[in-house]
Amino acid sequence: MLVVTVTSLAFVVAQLDVSIVNLALPQIAHSYGVGMSTLQWVVDSYTLAFAVLMLSAGYLSDRIGALRVFQTGILIFGIASAGCGFAGSSLSLILFRLLQGIGAATMIPSSLSLLNKAFAHEPDTRSRAVGLWTAAGSSAMAAGPLIGGLLIHISNWRFIFFVNIPFCLVALAMSFKLDKEKIEKRVKKFDLIGQLLWMLAITLLIAAIIEWHELGFQNYLIWGGLLLSTLLLVIFVGTEKRVAHPILPLYLFRSSSFNVLLLLGGVLNATYYGSVFVISLYLQTVLHYSSITAGLAFFPLTVGFVITNLMSGKVIIRFGIDKSIMAGLIFFALGFAGLFVARADTPYWQLFFPFLIMPVGMGMAVPAMINGILANVDKTLSGTASAILNTIRQTGGAIGVASFGAVAAGGQAAILSAIPVIAILAIVLIAFTFILTAKYVKG
Repeated sequence: MLVVTVTSLAFVVAQLDVSIVNLALPQIAHSYGVGMSTLQWVVDSYTLAFAVLMLSAGYLSDRIGALRVFQTGILIFGIASAGCGFAGSSLSLILFRLLQGIGAATMIPSSLSLLNKAFAHEPDTRSRAVGLWTAAGSSAMAAGPLIGGLLIHISNWRFIFFVNIPFCLVALAMSFKLDKEKIEKRVKKFDLIGQLLWMLAITLLIAAIIEWHELGFQNYLIWGGLLLSTLLLVIFVGTEKRVAHPILPLYLFRSSSFNVLLLLGGVLNATYYGSVFVISLYLQTVLHYSSITAGLAFFPLTVGFVITNLMSGKVIIRFGIDKSIMAGLIFFALGFAGLFVARADTPYWQLFFPFLIMPVGMGMAVPAMINGILANVDKTLSGTASAILNTIRQTGGAIGVASFGAVAAGGQAAILSAIPVIAILAIVLIAFTFILTAKYVKG
């Protein structure tokens, strides 16, 4: 199970940096004297790079070898983490966060490709392996606020990035013990135009959403960015239909099950990432928790993810992908319903339930979703398929942070009023994906 350990370490650092930064936002704002828009960029620059480069990374994994792409990603991520820790300005921090996202985008699709190829003929073993991989990453994401709070308490916010470096070094060293792949087919042509179109479209979309609150929709940069983003996406799809070796093989989308699972991934990440961003601000700004207290408040999220991810392999084998996802969505929606208790003086015991149930639901749905995606494609396209899924997930996450952050911008009152809005929106989206899962996802 060496391949599970190595790939899980990569997923740990990638997911840890999605959430660990949330507890440091007030300290980062104080250090650099910046506002909400800059803080959103600190979070979203990572997920943005993660989203826009994932397709290329998956494409390269299937063509030049997942292992070498994986090792490159680990190295980039470690270097970028050191850069974030030493960043002298908010701009340099954002740029190094972008570089972190590039590293994460490179190593995540390749890590799933390594897993899929290792257990291609053992679907039950693959389910357990994916469950362990997901457990490691999900637990890291949930534990991020707790670890961040502890590090900030004993040192300062810069150490939330330095903590990645030992994980990267261990994963890189262990990766050289994995069996080297036999690459049967090498494609020299790269869909550069497709990658550039995708990158520009998603960047413009997320940038417009982030700056919407600051500039207003009437500003030509906002509505112009949204229109141009839509146009570029249309051109991108047209381009992918014509090129010989597209980074996004459109024939994969002929499967209704595949499409629903992709939508599910986007909804899960958008609602979870966005809500954690706002909840972190709520705990520290409204309830006036210290960084370490806020971190400890997130502990139930870690517990929920660990329990359900470790159980997910057996659950999927017994009840199937569809039922596992639907059960997870029910728990996820119940968790968001629990957020309606959030007030300016809400005691923590009332928040404990939603903080526990949300990750239970997500931890049940995500491994089943990943197994469903991998089961829908040939193993030679596992890197591309996992890249498509994670691209949608990270794009959803970036949009969730940008959208929910825009709703919560404006101080304590805005944060308080944003939480029920976020809960209602999340429940509606979850209900919609539940219906589609019941109709189109089987097995």
